[in-house]
Amino acid sequence: MPTVPPPDDCPLFIHRGLQEGSINERIEKKLVKGRQIATLDKTVGDGQTLMWARIPGVIQGVDASALAVLGDYIPLGVSQALGIRGGGNSLDNTLRVVRLVPTEWVLLDIRIHAIDRGFAHGLVHMYAEDGTLMATASQSCIVRFWKDEVPTDKEVS
Repeated sequence: MPTVPPPDDCPLFIHRGLQEGSINERIEKKLVKGRQIATLDKTVGDGQTLMWARIPGVIQGVDASALAVLGDYIPLGVSQALGIRGGGNSLDNTLRVVRLVPTEWVLLDIRIHAIDRGFAHGLVHMYAEDGTLMATASQSCIVRFWKDEVPTDKEVS
């Protein structure tokens, strides 16, 4: 597990325009490495985003279904890697559960491996607070820009 501060020492990740009743409204995220959406300025990142996440009040404890939800954060990593307000629509994803252990927070180590011609691929390693690797997930997605974000020619070619 990467060396990171505990969740209580990390700032809350502010998600854009949460839709009432959506799962994103229920997931609490603390940013370890990355940028807040409001500060994304098209400066390309290094492809790694680290954040703590939990789903209080929805799923008791962390089980495979909770990890499946958290494993769907590759598009957030795409946004961070490109430095844009956007993300992606999932084409496929795979979850590999390694070992479930009691934990409140899950560290998401999101790595974007490739972005080209409107598609992206990456993975996320999911760690318990004690450092146990609980699961790994991979995902391919179509890169999407939010309506207020206009892609450059380089980003869509």
